[in-house]
Amino acid sequence: MKIFNAEKIRECDAFTIVNEPVSSVQLMERAAQSCVNWLLEHCKIHENFAVFCGNGNNGGDGFAIARLLYLKGFNVDVFVRDLNGNFSPDATINYHKLKDFSGITVKEFKDFQKDKLSDKITCIDAIFGTGLSRKIEEVEKKIINELNSLNNIKISIDIPSGLYADKNIDEGETVLKADYTLSFQFWKKSFLYPETGKYTGTVVILDIGLHSQFINETETHYFTIDEGLIQNIFKPRNEYSHKGTFGKLAIVGGNYGKIGAAVLSVKAALKSGAGLVFALSPKCGYDILQTTSPEAMFIEGGENYIESIEVDQEVVLGIGPGLGTHDKTEESLINFLKNCSSPMILDADALNIISKDTFYIKLIPKNSIITPHPKEFERLFGTTKDAFERTDLAIQKAMEHTLYIVLKDHHTQIITPDGNVFFNITGNSGLAKGGSGDILTGILTSLLAQGYSSENTAILGVWLHGKSADFAAEKHSKESMQPTDVIKELETTFLYINKKVTKKL
Repeated sequence: MKIFNAEKIRECDAFTIVNEPVSSVQLMERAAQSCVNWLLEHCKIHENFAVFCGNGNNGGDGFAIARLLYLKGFNVDVFVRDLNGNFSPDATINYHKLKDFSGITVKEFKDFQKDKLSDKITCIDAIFGTGLSRKIEEVEKKIINELNSLNNIKISIDIPSGLYADKNIDEGETVLKADYTLSFQFWKKSFLYPETGKYTGTVVILDIGLHSQFINETETHYFTIDEGLIQNIFKPRNEYSHKGTFGKLAIVGGNYGKIGAAVLSVKAALKSGAGLVFALSPKCGYDILQTTSPEAMFIEGGENYIESIEVDQEVVLGIGPGLGTHDKTEESLINFLKNCSSPMILDADALNIISKDTFYIKLIPKNSIITPHPKEFERLFGTTKDAFERTDLAIQKAMEHTLYIVLKDHHTQIITPDGNVFFNITGNSGLAKGGSGDILTGILTSLLAQGYSSENTAILGVWLHGKSADFAAEKHSKESMQPTDVIKELETTFLYINKKVTKKL
C-alpha cells in the first residue's frame, strides 16, 4: 500500500471530488459512514458515545459520526470549542444537520466534566486532523489532557489530535493518546515511527473509495507491506523440484557461550525452505548444532571462535549470529569480504565488526542485506535525532553503498538502493527478546539462497518473521512467546500464504 504525505492525501481527495464526481460533503459522509460501520461491528456492547469535535473538517467528520450513531440508536453527546464556532464549510453543514436532532446534546469543551463521565462511555476524538499546522491553544490542550487522563476507550478519527502526518512532534507538545485510530485510505508516516506511533493505539485503515487513478498514477517512495505485495512476491513450490532447486546456504556464527544464536538462525533457515543448510561455527559448537539441528551440516571454522570462513562459491551466507568480535574473527571476516562479490546477509556482530572502520563498509558486496537495530545502525552510519531522521540517513547510505538496509524497529523498514522504504506492519512486542534477530537472519539467508532477489528477500523475510510472531503471540502471549515459538509458527505462516496464492476451481 502506498503511503502519501498530507498534501498528496488532500490532492487525492480533490481529484476524487472532481473525477468521480462527488461533493466534498458527500465524501465526508462516506468517511463518517465507514467509521460508524466499524464502530457498529466492534463496539456492540457500547451504547454511549462522547464525540469531541474541532472547527475543521476533522470536526465535520465527528459531527457526521455523531448523527449517524444517534440514528442507529446510540446515546451521543457532542463537545465543541465554541457553540458559535467558525467551522469549515463542510463542518458547518454537518453541524447544522446535527442540531436538527433534539436528542443529541451539544456542549462546549469548557463544560466537559471528566469526573462525571461514566467509564462505559466511548470517547471519539475528532478535534484535529492531518491539516494541523499550528500550535495547539490552551482550550484544546486542556480537553486533550483531560481525555488522556481517562480510562475510557478513546478512538481517534483519521489521526490522533495533535499528531502530524509526516513529521515528529516537538518535546512537550500535547497529543491525544488513542486506543484505536480509524484512518482513511492510507497509513500516515507518523503511525509507523516509535516516537509518534505510540499515540495511535491499534490502527485501522478504512477504504473510503478515493479515486484509484490518482492512487495508481501518483508516485511515492514510501509503502507498507500488505498481503497483496506478499502474494506477488511469494513463489509456491514446483512439485517437480529437488533439494538443489532451493539453494545452499551457510550460517556463519557462534562462539564459545553463544552457540544458541547460531542454532536459532540455522533452525529458522531450515524452516524457511532452503535446500541445503550448513552451520559454519567453531568446534565447540559441533555437538550442540548436530544434536539440535541434525538436518544441517557442520563446517568447522575454529576452536572456540571463528578463525576462517571458507565455503563453496555458490553457497549464500548469513553472517553474524553469536559471531563475537575476537581479533581473529574480525580478521577472517574482513579478508573474506575483500574476496567476495556475492550478496549476503550481515547481522549482529558482523555489523559490529564492520562498524569499527568506515573502510569496512565499502567491502560489503553490492545488493547485500544488512539488518541493524537502531544502535547498530548508529555505530555504522552515525547518530540521528529521531527515527524520522534515521530513515533519511538510511536512504542516503543504501543508495551510496547499493545495500538493502533492514532497519529493525517495531515497524521494521526495508530501505532499498533506489530510495524506496517499505514499512512492515506484521509483528509485535513479543519479538523484543534476544534471539529474534538471529531468526530473521536465518529466514533472509534461506530466501536469498532460494533465488529471491535481494529486495524481495528483505520484504518477504521481514513479513514472514512478523507474521509468525503474530501467530506465536496468539498461542503463547507476547510475554511468554519465545524465539523458538516463532520458528515453529513459520509452518503456520507458509500454510497461510500458500492458501492465499493457490488457484481454486
